[in-house]
Amino acid sequence: MSGFDDREKSFEAKYKRDQETLFRITSRRNRLLGLWAAQQFGMPDNQALDYAKEVVLADFEEPGDDDVVRKVLADFEERGLEMNEQGLRKEMIRLMDEAGRQIEAENS
Repeated sequence: MSGFDDREKSFEAKYKRDQETLFRITSRRNRLLGLWAAQQFGMPDNQALDYAKEVVLADFEEPGDDDVVRKVLADFEERGLEMNEQGLRKEMIRLMDEAGRQIEAENS
């Protein structure tokens, strides 16, 4: 039974590491999304960093990406800039890949 318990603990540890990595990647993606959106808004660097933090914090409102999408789309609309949900989600996918590469590089 000890071998089974060891294997189960190993799987649990891997799952925990995978979830932590996914959280880090998603947070990095949201930061990158905030910086990208801030660039679209023409914000100076100091404001862009603050805005990126706002986007990261928006993700804690509810599970999933809908809270981030709503926030960023509303900010585009508030500034009178064209952006639709499909275009924003496409950018989020691109940035998720970039965030994954960045996190992987940091762990190497």
